[in-house]
Amino acid sequence: MNDDINVLALVKGKERYIFLFDDSQQAEALRTLGRHAANPELSFSWYDAAVLGKKIRNESAARNRSRFSIPQSSDIDE
Repeated sequence: MNDDINVLALVKGKERYIFLFDDSQQAEALRTLGRHAANPELSFSWYDAAVLGKKIRNESAARNRSRFSIPQSSDIDE
């Protein structure tokens, strides 16, 4: 089991947005970005949500690629 916690942060003026989530909570993290963007009381915009959402998806894809890119000893020609 992977106990890593993902940290995503945004600083806008005096406001700080910090999102903590594990890999199994990626969908909920994306929904949270949308809820924050829809809240008119926050300076968090839809652009912010799109940029951070893209970062979440890109990091997830990179982790998935790295899991499968390590050559096995049976893959190496001698």
